[in-house]
Amino acid sequence: MTAHPVYILGTCDTKHAELVYIRQCLHARGITGLIVDVSTRGAQTQADISARTVAAFHPDGESTVFRGERGQSIAAMAVALRHYLLARTDMGGVIAIGGSGGTALVSPALQALPLGLPKLAVSTVASGNTAPYVGGSDIAMLYSVTDMEGLNRLSRVILCNAANAMAGMVQAPCTVPPDPRPAIGLTMFGVTTPCVDHIVHDLSRLFACLVFHATGTGGRAMERLADDGVIRGFIDVTLTEFCDLVAGGIFPCDTDRLGAVIRTQHPYVGSCGGLDMVNFGARATVPERYRNRVFVEHNPQITLMRTSPAECRAMGHMIGHQLNRCEGEVRFLYPEGGFSILDRPGAPFHDPVADEAFYAALSETLDQTPRRRLIRLPHALNDPAFADALAHEFSRIFMKDTDNAQHSPQ
Repeated sequence: MTAHPVYILGTCDTKHAELVYIRQCLHARGITGLIVDVSTRGAQTQADISARTVAAFHPDGESTVFRGERGQSIAAMAVALRHYLLARTDMGGVIAIGGSGGTALVSPALQALPLGLPKLAVSTVASGNTAPYVGGSDIAMLYSVTDMEGLNRLSRVILCNAANAMAGMVQAPCTVPPDPRPAIGLTMFGVTTPCVDHIVHDLSRLFACLVFHATGTGGRAMERLADDGVIRGFIDVTLTEFCDLVAGGIFPCDTDRLGAVIRTQHPYVGSCGGLDMVNFGARATVPERYRNRVFVEHNPQITLMRTSPAECRAMGHMIGHQLNRCEGEVRFLYPEGGFSILDRPGAPFHDPVADEAFYAALSETLDQTPRRRLIRLPHALNDPAFADALAHEFSRIFMKDTDNAQHSPQ
């Protein structure tokens, strides 16, 4: 048996057979499985770790969990489970099963676990919008197909596959050679790829460039790694997640976007990539109130909508207010020639009036200082000269920040 067990999460009062079956499948692969009961009724069940043991990790005690009202109990057990799992030092991996309620219960705990630790959720909601469950973490989700109401010919196969997948991750852990380069985070969308590719090519000799897809969860993942001490600087080329926050698109950031820049004070260079577009699903899903706007069908599942001057002004104020809270070195570069591949002369989203509305709002909001500057350049975002400027500004302020840290009194 492996030295570190796999923790198997689920509600034993409704899914005991499935949990035991997963433990048997893991055992067949030479892995110890421990069933962790996250039931909220307070009844005694057959589990390796009882629900009361987990509930006792709630900061306000187990009575907060077993209070009778289902929604409140699930929320409280989620808090208790997060504290319980974070206190473990012997986890080889975590596998969870559940419906909508069970998945919502375990997800905050799984998201809080270290990136790289194997974590897998078998869920009835895994074929829908999984962003609330996965967040910026590396949780693997497997659709259960049937509901989990006892074992059947299909659920046995799917749960066995899940156990085998976990066994593979636990028994063949990935080892990554050490990298002496400091890691930095960059944000990219398809329409800003030429810019980011150019920066990565220029800076890879000096920095380990981690590129994040700006889909809401991508920005959260990048900032989590900064909060965790992995990332030491930002080249935030693509802030398109703000468009979806302002206009109700499908890839929004949350109100903590740029929060890690504020908290860590790491060097930050930002720009306007993708601020010309809001993301929706298939064309039929676009809200009726937007029927007279300019659209581009990116693919059958994604429809892009050009941002208006009013939306651009709102984003300028929002981003400016966040940057004003940053005490580290900050540079924001504005590309006069457009914000993406689609925002240039002759392209469908070319709208200098909307772009200038963003600049006007940002410039009137941003409190410029020697450490916080707005720089306007006569290039389009994907022009090589603009990418060079982003790379140069970041390298300069990173080295400045490093020099200051080395010479500051201890």
